Amino acid sequence: MRRGILIGLWIAVAAALVGVTALWVLSRNQGGIAGGDRLGADFTLVDEKGAPVTEEIFEGHPSAVFFGFTHCPDVCPTTLADMASWREALGDKADDLALVFVTVDPERDTPEVMADYVSAFDAGIRGITGEPDKVRAMLDDYHVFYRKVETEGGDYTMDHTASVFLLDRDGRLAGTINFNEDRDAALAKLNRLLDGAA
Repeated sequence: MRRGILIGLWIAVAAALVGVTALWVLSRNQGGIAGGDRLGADFTLVDEKGAPVTEEIFEGHPSAVFFGFTHCPDVCPTTLADMASWREALGDKADDLALVFVTVDPERDTPEVMADYVSAFDAGIRGITGEPDKVRAMLDDYHVFYRKVETEGGDYTMDHTASVFLLDRDGRLAGTINFNEDRDAALAKLNRLLDGAA
């Protein structure tokens, strides 16, 4: 019963965060960044293998980027499973699409933890983490909502943006895929992104 209530609360939070993301996207010129600017700013983090990663990870190819955390009970595993499913459905076309999972909980999500987590869904998903202050700066620059929420027993969870950001080949925001969005609608958005018409 308690688990059911918690899942219900998570779904409600996810729905609210989808709305926040949608409003932000609309405020930025109906789904694109005003003036065609790249989303975010420069950053230096690490991937799940501990290799350095910069903003260049989002350049030269379209990207589907999700911000979450490995201790997430529902939204994150569901979304990463969706991302793996989209990759499979796109076939060879997916070779040009970068799937990226950026943590909002860098204190717990070390490269080793991220490696175990993303590999459970799809070897093509790249996990991004790093020093907490640098991760938080990157999240702020990318206008990602995240908030630590204390729970019983001294533990915590994270509220966060629940949408997948779609970036074009120049790192510009081209749109979003909402949490639990219809699969066909999500694939249509990804095909448009890959065709350069998002």
